[in-house]
Parts: sequence; C-alpha cells; structure tokens
Amino acid sequence: MTENKPLALVTGGSQGIGAAICRRLARDGYAVIVGDLVKPDSLLAEGIVQDFVVLDVTRKDTVTAAVQSIENRFGPIEVLCNNAGVSTMNRVVDLTEREWDFNFNVNMKGVFLMTQAVLPAMMNRRRGVIINTASMAGTKGVPLLAHYAASKWAVIGFTKSVALEVAPYGIRVNAVCPGYVRTGMQDRELVWEAQLRGMTPDAVQAEYIRLTPLGRIEEPEDVARVVGFLASDDSRFITGEAIHVTGGANL
Repeated sequence: MTENKPLALVTGGSQGIGAAICRRLARDGYAVIVGDLVKPDSLLAEGIVQDFVVLDVTRKDTVTAAVQSIENRFGPIEVLCNNAGVSTMNRVVDLTEREWDFNFNVNMKGVFLMTQAVLPAMMNRRRGVIINTASMAGTKGVPLLAHYAASKWAVIGFTKSVALEVAPYGIRVNAVCPGYVRTGMQDRELVWEAQLRGMTPDAVQAEYIRLTPLGRIEEPEDVARVVGFLASDDSRFITGEAIHVTGGANL
C-alpha cells in the first residue's frame, strides 16, 4: 500500500515533461507510479516514485493488466496522467502510413485505452482525476506536424467528451497544452525541422523563442505546475478544459 497517500499513475513518466510531473505530484503528497517502456532509474533512486511498471499504452492487454496490478498492490488510482507521447516530423506529401499510425497509436489510442482501464473503478468510487497531455499543436495548424497535430486535436476532443460523460460520477477530465518545451523530444524536432527547412537547429530554436511572448523556451516544470493544480482540489470545479501552458505562443 502507499501509506494513505493518494495514488497517481503517470504514463511516459521516465523523462521530460513526465518526469517533471512525477516530481511535482510527489512533492504535493501523491504516491507516484510510472508506467513506461523506459525505467525511471533516477526517479526511483531519489525516492520520487513509488514503483515502475512496464507499460505499452498502445496494447489493451498490457494496459488492463498494468492497471489491475497497480490497484491490487497499491490501492485505487486517484489521478491518471496520460502523458505518454511521441512525434515525428515530415511534409504531408512525404508522410508515411507508419508515421501516421505511430503518432495516433501512442498519442490518442494510448489515452483512450488508459482512460477506459481506470474509469470503471473511478466511477464506482465516484471520484477521480484524469489529466491528458495534449499540445499547442492540438489547437492550431502546424506545418510539418500535420499527423502529430491531428492526434493532439483528437486528444482534446476526447478529453471534452469524456468529461461530459463522467461528470455525474464526480470525475474530472482535463488536458494541458504545452508549447515549445525543452525536452529530448524537442531536441530531436529541432534537428528534423532544421533539415526540412534548410536551417540550423539553433536558428529554429531562436524562432521558437521569438514566437513565445514570454521570451524563453518552456521548461517541463512549467507544465508540471499546471498538472499539479489540475490534480488538486483547488481545481475541483474545472473539467473538460484544454489549458494552454505556452508562454503565449498559442496567441
């Protein structure tokens, strides 16, 4: 069990935004479980997370088994953070089916399967919080990321629809929409975009900063702070929202 701490499950929690979310939720008093394909060695060594489960969010059998195992061992999942996500970058005319399916399977199907797995127990208890990591790209057109943007638009539509369905059970469902965040994913995207546009990665990053009114690259902790708020009782009357955390880059 988790010593009476509420339990939070964070998918894709081993690095980047997910790791920052784990640190924030642990600081806020949650027992945190990471579900990922990569073991969060530093978070485990520091005692930030309670445990780690190998989790492929695109496979229903492993999702169902993982959720059942976690609740049997540690108790009810009070907060689910659907943070696992991927990206690739390409022009639409060159985009492959494999890229399309990869982005949608992780970014959207994973959110669906995880949500479906935790909802029955949350509905029985008549409480729970689900927070989905969407993206600024899920609210606007983004050249070279049409497939990724489409998957994040889907996450936002799913978030709003599920929020309406489960509100009578006292369950809140929201999404956060990060902007240009300093992560390993962004490091890869800088290289891809530079190659596709004939620029240098530094020039691409400088453009990201110019497009952000607050004048800097976003840090994972900026997103984690908002997730902490949405997980807390301070946001008890907020549901179905897609909250931008972009430094104004979405404006």
